[in-house]
Amino acid sequence: MATTVTPAFSPEILRQHGLTSEEYEKIKRLLGDREPTITELGIFSVMWSEHCSYKSSRVHLKRLPTRSKRVLQGPGENAGIIDIGDGWACAFKIESHNHPSFIEPFQGATTGVGGILRDIFTMGARPVAVMDSLRFGPITSGKTSDQKELHKNHSILEGVVSGVASYGNCFGVPNLGGETKFEPSYSGNPLVNAFALGLVRKDEIFYARAAGQGNPVIYVGAKTGRDGIHGATMASEEFSEASEAKRPNVQVGDPFLEKLLLEACLEAMQTGAIVGIQDMGAAGLTCSTCEMGGRGGVGVEIELDRVPQRETGMTPYEIMLSESQERMLLVAQKGREQEVFRVFEKWGLDAVEVGIVTNDNKLRVLEHGKVVAEIPNPALTDDAPVYQRPLARWEPPVPREMPERVQFGATNDFTATLKQLLSSPNICGKRWVWQQYDHMVQTNTVEAPGAGDAGVIRIKSADPSHPQRGLAMALDGNGRWCYLDPRLGAMHAVAEAARKVACSGATPVAATNCLNFGNPEKPHIMWQFSQAIDGITKACEELEIPITGGNVSLYNETLGEGIYPTPVLGVVGILDDVHKAAKMHFAAPGRTIVLLHAGEAGDITDAESEFGSSEYAKEILNLLWGYPPELDLDGEAALQKAVIEMIQQGLVDSAHDCSDGGVAVALAEKAFPKGVGARVNLAVSELPAEFALFGEDASRILLSCDPGSVSRIKEVAKKHSVAADVIGETIPEQFEISIGAEVVVSAPIRELRVAYEGALESMLRTDPELVTAD
Repeated sequence: MATTVTPAFSPEILRQHGLTSEEYEKIKRLLGDREPTITELGIFSVMWSEHCSYKSSRVHLKRLPTRSKRVLQGPGENAGIIDIGDGWACAFKIESHNHPSFIEPFQGATTGVGGILRDIFTMGARPVAVMDSLRFGPITSGKTSDQKELHKNHSILEGVVSGVASYGNCFGVPNLGGETKFEPSYSGNPLVNAFALGLVRKDEIFYARAAGQGNPVIYVGAKTGRDGIHGATMASEEFSEASEAKRPNVQVGDPFLEKLLLEACLEAMQTGAIVGIQDMGAAGLTCSTCEMGGRGGVGVEIELDRVPQRETGMTPYEIMLSESQERMLLVAQKGREQEVFRVFEKWGLDAVEVGIVTNDNKLRVLEHGKVVAEIPNPALTDDAPVYQRPLARWEPPVPREMPERVQFGATNDFTATLKQLLSSPNICGKRWVWQQYDHMVQTNTVEAPGAGDAGVIRIKSADPSHPQRGLAMALDGNGRWCYLDPRLGAMHAVAEAARKVACSGATPVAATNCLNFGNPEKPHIMWQFSQAIDGITKACEELEIPITGGNVSLYNETLGEGIYPTPVLGVVGILDDVHKAAKMHFAAPGRTIVLLHAGEAGDITDAESEFGSSEYAKEILNLLWGYPPELDLDGEAALQKAVIEMIQQGLVDSAHDCSDGGVAVALAEKAFPKGVGARVNLAVSELPAEFALFGEDASRILLSCDPGSVSRIKEVAKKHSVAADVIGETIPEQFEISIGAEVVVSAPIRELRVAYEGALESMLRTDPELVTAD
């Protein structure tokens, strides 16, 4: 293959477009051995960008399990869709908006929410819930001595949360929570992963496919501006010191206009005049035209003079690459255009015929009647580069065994330690975050943020005699664990997201993933990615949870320093009756506390190695070593089936996943909502008390129940080969944990709650610029 670049486009221009010289030579061959126009070069650059073509990840994504009897639409469309019964389906997906949120936190986050909502209603589904998975750099001076960095992290956190809240609240969709975590690796690379879910009748699903030669192509929604040009290319490269100059690459969102667009699109779909519909997201008009044509095996011809524009003098290059928000592209039946126009006129939105469907399978772009781009659709989609990038096994630069200087047993009173963990950034209450979100709009919310491990919504039934069915959803990912072992860490992400759903009483049925990694051109990054895919595949197969779609976000690096490998999983489950959904919190004193767990703890060597990945090691010891906890997927599957059966039989008052911070933190979290305390006795073992209290062994769930239900709970647990240990009872207002005969934690609930609830806001109130470094 020739590697020389002709004078038409210099190496610098190609670099600015994210294209290699080899890719440029391939472009010329696909165009019949001719030079591309500048508009064509721009079109290829965005469609072949990592963000749009998945050229580094596609070979690995093929390994993911994507089918089940419930899957109606898997990867390849705007959102995955599953059958949830009674003639209903749900569309859901998670996507990233990481790079824009670093450059412009508020607008980056708002447009991330707006984009994922459009992916949902493009399928004909009305959005009924959103969640978000957020990662930021340290926000306490104890974790970084760089006060400028600390101030930036505060600013990004506040901007992102405000942006998520602003768009979702104005649009009118409930935010059911998610997760917010902090690690040093995210200082220059925040992760903003937005999840959305919508409901649609099975017979009213729409697809992003053009069809019917001569059918009109209609542009609807907001006018096109210069914001977001080359946004997809910007999302496919590392950050440098000049990255903040790319603010024009960040789109500007308008949630009120998107609400109008939602209603207009759903109403237009009901007319029967719509053949296909596609969101103008990444790569804007370019992506929507060529992908709709490509999926339908037809061509699309558009005339740029007809495209509604809010700025003067825009070039074809700018119009095709703009990522202005709140826009859609429709294909309507010829002769029924006026039906579509009337709907959008009613909602006060632009609706303009900008082109037609052709039968030549080409994207043809005209300006003033002159062709400025003519590209075969397969050249932009099927023929996009696919790289089998080299893999190199990698070991994190941390000890695998517990350092000798680490000593346990210096104290028998861990009350202060528990308070310190409860007030640490990853564990503390995130009320400051989710109280900015409207979680009750639409009045479908059953479990809101902070009330359960999973968000739960009801599906309103037209038949009052029919039990109200529901959906549960949860997000999970642990970058630190994936850093230590990408495969095992990714397995944990699947298992914990599914476990959270199971703790609500719902049966996990499908998942979506957002895969956040560093530079794929580095062999060890691609090894991490491949290992994570293997872990997700293994866990999804064992837990019978197919992947219906998602997003890959690569090049999450700043000045050569990458993030932790961070696959985030969103799992959706079905509840036959939302009235049977389990709460997370203790309901009242006098209830029995049961610890469900699959498998037994390993020996002291295994326990010491696994403890290095815990929040205790990070926050109390300021150390990291070892591996994530071992995970037995057969036991995990049995545990989830057991807890679902217990909840559905009405045997359980509350259920809570035991994860970050171990048993002590999980018990405290169950106590806070209603101020109901606990008296717990943990069995004496050869392991140090720190391990029993704060170890993060997998596959554990804490239950509370009526004392009369214990025997039945044990029967169900035995049927599933799961252990069910009675460890204590609920009591008024006091929190007490003993190991054997020795009390190791004792405090009023109110004291622990103050540490837990006030920590995040307290950290943010401290002006980092005024903090004097030690």
